Amino acid sequence: MSCFSWCFSFLMPEDHRVCGLRHAKEEIKAMIDTKNCNPIMVRLAWHDSGTYDQRIQEWPQRGGASGGNWFPEQLDFEANAGLEKARDFLKPILEKYPHVGQADLIQLASAVAIEHAGGPKIDMKYGRLWVAAGDCCVKSDSREGFSGNAGLPDAGPPFGCGASTAAEHLRNVFGKKMGFTDQEIVALSGGHTIGRIFKERSGACPFGYGNAAASKYTKEDCIARRDGGKGIGMAGGGAWTKNWLTFDNTYFTQPKDERGYPLDKDLVWLETDACLWTDPIFKQYVETYTKDQDAFFRDYAKAHKKLSELGCKFDPPQGLKLP
Repeated sequence: MSCFSWCFSFLMPEDHRVCGLRHAKEEIKAMIDTKNCNPIMVRLAWHDSGTYDQRIQEWPQRGGASGGNWFPEQLDFEANAGLEKARDFLKPILEKYPHVGQADLIQLASAVAIEHAGGPKIDMKYGRLWVAAGDCCVKSDSREGFSGNAGLPDAGPPFGCGASTAAEHLRNVFGKKMGFTDQEIVALSGGHTIGRIFKERSGACPFGYGNAAASKYTKEDCIARRDGGKGIGMAGGGAWTKNWLTFDNTYFTQPKDERGYPLDKDLVWLETDACLWTDPIFKQYVETYTKDQDAFFRDYAKAHKKLSELGCKFDPPQGLKLP
């Protein structure tokens, strides 16, 4: 039975995009549950949204969550290394529901990935217009004050925005360019409670692809899922937390030294993580989220929603909601 043949209520027809999104959501859930690919789905969406520049008014030049990461013109940014894998996971789903569009599909997958890992349900809005081709994507060198990657955050110094510290870099990227507050920066950083870094992608850790190059917590027999189930996807890389397929506040609660680095040396950490514990303004939010997971979930969900809507044009203007 086709999507169109039964997605109508007795009194009022359901928007065909909402119907497609509902079906796509179920397929994404099953795909994530099988492939254990929560983190890379979040990264694909974040790096699409992260091209947004609030100083630019024109669409799609201003960037944001408009689906540019579907095309090699954006996926070829150095900061997007490896993300074609996430895009390819979604291709068969978009082929089945093309009226959904890749912009909504990318953001839907990110929200599903967070919830599947045990994180908060995010009040998402859909109906995004999407860029139609690669020549509509933002250019790597198009962001004033940033040397490349359309101003996406750097894994470490030297920072492309010219910042002398990691805290300044975060504020340049997420604050000046994208419009987030310090509190929202810390909440979004807590998203690192899931995910890994690979030597072959960012170069920001010594752990690479495969079991032989894996860290203690990313070997093929490790248990990282919130349900205790087996499977981590591809082995390898280094993780910020031990249970890196479980969304909770472990990123904040695991013990740190005075420089903001984990005492567990089998974890990976970036300067942009450590600075949250040493910058006095960031640190006050870190302390809140360390003590109160509910507060972290609440603030994370709001910040994720905001991130997912950056730069977007919606049809209808108020957007679409999934029931």
